[in-house]
This record gives sequence, C-alpha cells and structure tokens, in this order.
Amino acid sequence: MAFHEVRFPDNISRGARGGPERRTQIVELASGDEERNASWADSRRRYDVSYGIRRADDLDAVVQFFEARNARLHGFRFKDWGDYKSCKPSAVPGATDQLIGTGDGSETEFQLVKRYTSGAQTWVRTITKPVSGSVTIAVNGSPMASGWTLDSATGIVTFAAPPASGAAIRAGFEFDVPVRFDSDTLDVTLDIERLGSITSIPLVEIRR
Repeated sequence: MAFHEVRFPDNISRGARGGPERRTQIVELASGDEERNASWADSRRRYDVSYGIRRADDLDAVVQFFEARNARLHGFRFKDWGDYKSCKPSAVPGATDQLIGTGDGSETEFQLVKRYTSGAQTWVRTITKPVSGSVTIAVNGSPMASGWTLDSATGIVTFAAPPASGAAIRAGFEFDVPVRFDSDTLDVTLDIERLGSITSIPLVEIRR
C-alpha cells in the first residue's frame, strides 16, 4: 500500500459531487428526548466523480487512473473545488490566512491546518497535501520568503531557525484531499457511439 503523489484529473473533479461527512450516534429515550454522541472527532470527505464524466475520453482517463492506482489499493490527491484554499473561495491565499502555531524558541516544525469557525465553535482540520508553490509563510504578520521549507507530502513546514517565543506562525496555501477509490469495480456502460450510464465512481478521504 502506498500513496501516489498524483492528482485526479481536474476537469473531471470539477463536476464531482460530495463533501464532508460525520458519524453521530443518536439514542431516542422513552421520554422523546435525545442523547447524541460524536463517533468521529474529525469529518471525512466522500465524493462521486461519475458526475464529472461528460465524454468518452473522460471515462478513458478515469479507467486509466483507476487501473494505475490498483483500484482501492493506492491513495492519490483530489482537488475539492468547493474547498481548496486557506481563504474564502473568492480570495487569493495570503501568508496570514491561517494560524498554524506559536513559536517557543525551540520548535522548528509546524503542521499546516485550516480552521472552520461558526459562532464560538471552531474545528481545526489538518492539511497534509498542500499544493507545491502555493504556500506562503508569515511570522508575526511579516511574510517570510526564505528560512523555511515545506514537505508537500505531509504539510509540515520546517524553519531553519526556531521562531522566537510567542511568535505567531501563519500560512496561506492551496491544498488537495488525500483520497482513494472506494470500490474495486467500475460499473460503466459504454455503447459504440456515445457514453452510456455510469452508476457511481466513489472516492473516500484517507485519514491517517
């Protein structure tokens, strides 16, 4: 089992359906009240890329990609066109978008994250597949063009020298979702003249 650092075709992922899911256990009591419990601490994304296939050539690209990944065996990158930036969809990522850590004078490694906030509640998502060349870093609000490196396979930013104690480390970036196929079968109908029906081509996010 391995992860292939290759992205699913963008022209097909743009038409896919899907998004985050969570798992919640709900028990209804005799009184009619409910008890709710979150089984998962983090959400997991699912997609169906069959909706992005519009031509026979698109189908051919998916079949080749599917075979090269050995179906469910190997993971790969997927661009979620609804959520792939550290900022708002209409904005351009900037170095101060997301707080990824605070310096303590000794730590040099910081994990890219994205925060989702509504009211007083915030969920922090770990970003493990940033897009190379899209990441910018700022320390205490000042962009840093050098003095750090990025591991684009893990989303870890490493500083050459530890940021000072109390220094706010921020980042801006684009990112992909690590996924795999969620079926070992492509259920496709193709006639001689045109693309036929496609039942489903599911993808599921890989959580490590």
